[in-house]
Amino acid sequence: EAATWMAAGTAEGTAGATAIGSAGLAALGGLRAYLRATYRGKLDHLRTPELVRPHDTLVLDQTTRSNLNLLDGTGGERRGSLLHVIDRTATPMGSRTLRRWMLAPLTSPAAIGRRLDAVERLVEGVDLRADVRAGLTGMGDLERLVGRVGTGGVSPRDLMRLTAALTRIGTLHDRLTEQDGFLGEIAATLDPLPALHERITATLVEEPPAALRAGPVIRDGAHGEVDELRGLSRDGKGWVVALEAQERKRTGIASLKIRYNRVSGYGIEVTKPNLALVPSDYVRKQTLAGAERFVTLELKEQEQRLLGAESRLAQLEAALFADLVADVAAHQRTLTENARALAVLDTLAALADLAHDRAYVRPILDRGDAIVIRDGRHPVIETTLGGTAFVPNDCTLDPSQQVLLITGPNMAGKSTYLRQVALICCLAQMGSFVPASEARIGVLDRIFTRVGASDNLAAGDSTFMVEMRETANILHELGPRSLVILDEIGRGTSTYDGIAVAWAVAE
Repeated sequence: EAATWMAAGTAEGTAGATAIGSAGLAALGGLRAYLRATYRGKLDHLRTPELVRPHDTLVLDQTTRSNLNLLDGTGGERRGSLLHVIDRTATPMGSRTLRRWMLAPLTSPAAIGRRLDAVERLVEGVDLRADVRAGLTGMGDLERLVGRVGTGGVSPRDLMRLTAALTRIGTLHDRLTEQDGFLGEIAATLDPLPALHERITATLVEEPPAALRAGPVIRDGAHGEVDELRGLSRDGKGWVVALEAQERKRTGIASLKIRYNRVSGYGIEVTKPNLALVPSDYVRKQTLAGAERFVTLELKEQEQRLLGAESRLAQLEAALFADLVADVAAHQRTLTENARALAVLDTLAALADLAHDRAYVRPILDRGDAIVIRDGRHPVIETTLGGTAFVPNDCTLDPSQQVLLITGPNMAGKSTYLRQVALICCLAQMGSFVPASEARIGVLDRIFTRVGASDNLAAGDSTFMVEMRETANILHELGPRSLVILDEIGRGTSTYDGIAVAWAVAE
């Protein structure tokens, strides 16, 4: 079962199932069994497992993410983070994809180049980029909506939103059809499912309710029995209004009203001052604080017909809606692929919009051992300052110059310089243009950072001990393709000892 789940009918999935071996399949099988036992619902909404190899992505540990402010600013808020600056996505699913790309940049120059080609095409094609972003705006979270289809928790309004999304998918598909490369692959993946779109629109009312029993769901003319029962219900309510007018005239009670209660049903309500005018064929049904409720044989018979029609109508609409949801669920894999393709397209378009607006350039990625950045800028600080106030900096690291020692007074920009190099490398390997006039980067496998100084009294560690533990971890884990950012080292002890530690670490 785990192998079938992993394969999911695709050659890539079958290869992945073979690659992870029996231990991996056993883990997947145990996970699926646990979910089935605890969730006690459908698992069709779960995405097919994907095999992720550690060497395929640039490793950014939690310390590095925090020190580079990838997700959160200095105060813990989103503002001031790299994600806040680069996230120009139009959909929630695009935003999630952008976040994943940023936290797991690629290490294959070919795979990175594939993304960069698409971003470059969108940067240069102003009209294409505008059309793509217009098509994505208002799309909503198709990924989550498809998940609700799989769990059976989808509402009538959700399905109508799905038809709107399918219409936009058709427009985007037509706009991207002539593109090649990554954009062409996205166009080939997008499927507007016209038959399903027609099925939904022909079945549901134009503005369906958020809940199944909160109003009419099935469109007039879509089902003969629904039309018949709805007509009977509508005519029955009109009959009640006519009966109320008739009884007011017959009894002479101007305040007489026919009311409906879920518990007691329909009743003729007469206020206590008018009880003397009640006819003999009225049968007392309920006593209220200031009135009495009565029922007649005619009203009782009509109530049975009316409530029977409404009950049958509700049951029939629920059954027809369930059939419609089953039809939609049969297309879940295609809908899921649509959502994934749209999320990637949204991410690419957002990166292109950022590059165009901020004058970012396309980096060159290779397997070399050099990092060469001309007129590099810190993406977050540049945005905060408004762009013109930031002074750009160059950086060159290669086998002949593996270490840069940055010195200067307080507020000179040392920390900014260090972080901007790491951020430019991170942006480049996730497939984004970078804030520089030129950038050539030999792909990295890890980025290590050690920033600031603080103690950990709960663990019995002084500031110096925390600093040394973090530095030792970097020295143990780094490799020939790792970038190391040390923002001050050895400051937790005396000057001479600190210099000795820094010198030893550099060697």
